[in-house]
Amino acid sequence: MKNRQKLLILAAALLLLAGGGWFLTSTGFFQAIGSPGTLRAYIDRFAPYSHLLFFLVQFLSVVLAPIPSNITAAAGGLLFGTWPAFLLTFSAVAAGSLLTFSLARALGRDFADRLVSQKLSEKYQDILHSKAPVFLSLAFLFPFFPDDMLCILAGLTKLSFRRFAVIVLATRPWGLLFASALGGSTLKLPLWVMAPIALVGLVLFLLGMKYGDKIEEMLLWRLKGRKTGETE
Repeated sequence: MKNRQKLLILAAALLLLAGGGWFLTSTGFFQAIGSPGTLRAYIDRFAPYSHLLFFLVQFLSVVLAPIPSNITAAAGGLLFGTWPAFLLTFSAVAAGSLLTFSLARALGRDFADRLVSQKLSEKYQDILHSKAPVFLSLAFLFPFFPDDMLCILAGLTKLSFRRFAVIVLATRPWGLLFASALGGSTLKLPLWVMAPIALVGLVLFLLGMKYGDKIEEMLLWRLKGRKTGETE
């Protein structure tokens, strides 16, 4: 009976993924993700159901494709304003994260292997098994980690659903709020304040693009080093 339930859950998950992928592809979503402006036009086409579509797009992007939620959050800010875009984005991202975690927990390695490459799995699995709360908190705060894939891999660890939910709710909203505020033009600050903020943001973005892999490796090395020190 237990195996039959797993098969039913897996079939439902695969149908969801296949149906969602077909919907995004057939409606031109992947052609529209180049900029917040084109995403805004894509979402606006579905009025008066734009809010529902925006939520579904954010939700499916977590489950189906490694599309940065900050881009779609900025597009939502342009279309709906800061707070509606943030609430829709965060609720969709949180729901998608919890769903992928739960599916991996229920269906195990077979499900995870369908969505996560062996390279990523080998890279992060050990540190997730030993330092999941600390590592996930850092990974969700830094933009160069594959957040959505880590949610799946976290489901294969002993981390409780409740603790995972707390980590998601505490760490994932901040970047989404900032992106929604930028898109919604809420951050109306004087030029002498915005200029240094923009400069710092640009520098951090460029450093992340150039040294993101090295920073990631350093964090992994330090966390693994602590684990080794604790076991000696």
